Amino acid sequence: MKTQVIPANHPNVAQKAAEIIQSGDVVAIPTETVYGLAANGLSEDAVSRIFEVKGRPSDNPLILHICDATQIDLYCHDVPQSAYRLAQLFWPGPLTMVLPAKDTVPKRTTGGLSTVALRCPDSEIARQIIQLSGVPLAAPSANISGKPSTTTAEHVLHDHGGKIPLIVDGGACRVGVESTIVDLTEERPRLLRPGGITPEQLMAVLGDLVVDKAVTAQIDKDAVVKAPGMKYRHYAPTEPVIIVAGEREKAAAYIHRHFEPGDRVLCFEEELPLYADCNPLSYGKEADVSTLSAGLFAALRELDDGSIGKVYARCPVGGGVAYAVQNRLKKAAAFHIVDAEVAQ
Repeated sequence: MKTQVIPANHPNVAQKAAEIIQSGDVVAIPTETVYGLAANGLSEDAVSRIFEVKGRPSDNPLILHICDATQIDLYCHDVPQSAYRLAQLFWPGPLTMVLPAKDTVPKRTTGGLSTVALRCPDSEIARQIIQLSGVPLAAPSANISGKPSTTTAEHVLHDHGGKIPLIVDGGACRVGVESTIVDLTEERPRLLRPGGITPEQLMAVLGDLVVDKAVTAQIDKDAVVKAPGMKYRHYAPTEPVIIVAGEREKAAAYIHRHFEPGDRVLCFEEELPLYADCNPLSYGKEADVSTLSAGLFAALRELDDGSIGKVYARCPVGGGVAYAVQNRLKKAAAFHIVDAEVAQ
């Protein structure tokens, strides 16, 4: 199969993508978060094709992408008012809500659960393709399962060239990490995955928010999860990643003590001079967390090289979007974190 890469501004690309989706195949589409592998989310066969292309575990739920908030009731029942309030404020945008699923949503899409994850992307071409397809799109990140996510069409082509018929090229993704996921099916709203909509923004609307254990620690591989990205090692290059926390100079001292030939350092742009002899790679500015969010996955993909020994990584602190960057980097490191303030 030859994979076509067509710019998102091409006049016929949305119709072409919709026709491929209607035929039961998979198309890579851009969103504001990451590129997704999109297929008919109401078709068991089409969803199975996504799992086949990604190499994704079958118990990992998918997100249904819709055009606007008026479609919530088509696929969900007993929808709380809080969902409509969140949709009004944050859709289109990087927010996914877990809600009770109607029977029209196949178990293949929900990971066998009675709930479904729903979002309306802030990408005009993505919403246009959804509308022309006439169905909600299941669209997990367009990377090989477990590997760093795709934030450019070139990343998708690297992972899936020859496996899918079309990649819609919308340029680099603005947010750069997957959507925030909040579960609204329990008594208290629960954050399942941080992203571009921050915990602080959710709290302002919901008044309450429980942070799921999967956000801050590795959970058991047999655990039942309601959303993607919770259970398995994700976003990871081939080699081990070690997060080195602590004050800048102490972190640099720790890394220099342990650095070996073949290792790499992933750091903030401001820290590059500290690691001039350690083959460093910057993924953005510590003073501008949005650049870290946008640059993280591209950097992790550059570091996905079997010839590298270890990657020592610096991670932002604090809330807001930094919380989402922390989550992705900790998942890539399988929560291997060293505190340079106390470590030798």
